[in-house]
Amino acid sequence: MKNPTLNSALVIAEIGTSHGGSLEKAEKLIDAAVDAGADAVKFQWVYADEILHPDTGFVDLPGGKVRLYDRFKALETDESFFRHCLDYARSKNAKFICSPFGLKSLEKLLKICPDYIKIASPELNHFPLLKATAKNRGDIPVIVSTGVSRLEDIEEALGILGTDKVTLLHCITCYPAPEEEYNLRLVKTLSQKFSVDCGISDHSLDPVLVPCLAVSQGAKIIEKHITLSRETDGLDDPVALTPEQFALMCHTVHQSQAVLRHYGSQKGEAEIIRQMEETAGKQRVERILGTGIKTLAPSEKENYGRTNRSLHFLQDMKAGQIITENSVAVLRTEKILTPGISPRFLEAVQGKTLVRDVKAGEGVLFEDFENFEQAIKNN
Repeated sequence: MKNPTLNSALVIAEIGTSHGGSLEKAEKLIDAAVDAGADAVKFQWVYADEILHPDTGFVDLPGGKVRLYDRFKALETDESFFRHCLDYARSKNAKFICSPFGLKSLEKLLKICPDYIKIASPELNHFPLLKATAKNRGDIPVIVSTGVSRLEDIEEALGILGTDKVTLLHCITCYPAPEEEYNLRLVKTLSQKFSVDCGISDHSLDPVLVPCLAVSQGAKIIEKHITLSRETDGLDDPVALTPEQFALMCHTVHQSQAVLRHYGSQKGEAEIIRQMEETAGKQRVERILGTGIKTLAPSEKENYGRTNRSLHFLQDMKAGQIITENSVAVLRTEKILTPGISPRFLEAVQGKTLVRDVKAGEGVLFEDFENFEQAIKNN
């Protein structure tokens, strides 16, 4: 199997759920990714109940408006599906990477021993998942995406996972993500601050700009979605690269890596930037490179607290009822529901008595319990 070396990056083809539950299509996507030059393929192990509440809202797809929960429910597959995909990917000399979204999918993923575990951006604050990953991953490396996050969110996640065999991916959680918001100098900032390798998870539509400029900043991983067609109904297909575009990306990324090997890191960085300026313009390239200061991208700001995790009620409850482990869950808020308090308070709310009636799906709030916020602050 290929391994990234000095001035080299692991190229990941994010298949996600684009297979639609079809093994035949999954194999075609793996074939397309490998033929295009990917070093690894990445899947998502979906159980709808681990991700969101049924009443979270709707999503517009080529076939029409669909309840988002139902879309995730339709993407559920069994362990044999992922085991087959893992074996097939390795038969093609590609690494197999997969994202779990909760404790159930993590447990099943660990059974098949992936080459990497990927923590997606919305799960950066899924503290039960992070703790279980840290405890049970053994020697399996972990890749952590950092979209729609603040610096303190990354710091808290790494405080749980540790930094051994952990790679960060700078990311913008927006579909598609504007190239000029990517602030790619963050690759160096995050790597230096946390003493880990850093790469990029790119949701922009251009197959060249962000990946190549990320290589100039020392990215050790380049991840981008792949699809057989942008016209199909996969959740991420509209922002994914076709096989031809993915091959172009791999080619230009490898060229950029060759520049770094030839010139060395400093001169190589300047040369890659110069080449990108010839096609995209100096001002645009400078905006894409950004300041290197970690902030929420403009396109992410309104989603902070919605695409990442918070506590939500699982059923209607009345004032006076006591919270049990089956009353609340760590979920994404997504479309129409109200965000709740941080998942760090999951254990603290157990046994608490409600002071008001609540509806299923609502975010759990401090004011749902008497003197709860003050008690937390005092502790």
